[in-house]
Amino acid sequence: QLQLVESGGGLVQPAESLRLSCVGSEITLHYYTIGWFRQAPGKEREAVLCISTLGTTVYVDSVKGRFTTFRDNAKNTVYLQMNSLKTEDTAIYYCAAGPAWAAVNSDLCAQPDRFISWGQGTQVTVSS
Repeated sequence: QLQLVESGGGLVQPAESLRLSCVGSEITLHYYTIGWFRQAPGKEREAVLCISTLGTTVYVDSVKGRFTTFRDNAKNTVYLQMNSLKTEDTAIYYCAAGPAWAAVNSDLCAQPDRFISWGQGTQVTVSS
């Protein structure tokens, strides 16, 4: 069974950083586009960013310049580096494996139904 496991969430103060990890189990992540999604209380799930199989990335405007994602294929892991966190970044963050797109754009990234395997989520809380 394809499985993704996120970790690294926690409680931080505004302007601090966190790094989330997404590890693949029974799935080789570099064969898939990996999307990071989040869902805040009372809000719909939204795409945060995606990284294609060839490493192209697309970000939602609210995280540009603050968040980045990168792969460590040797560890079968994708990371989400979140800097300059804001209270509005508070949410449950999910990673998901999607089609083997060589390149990705915002329209593709914003289609969660295209992503076939999801992690269980990790809570990120930004609060002073």
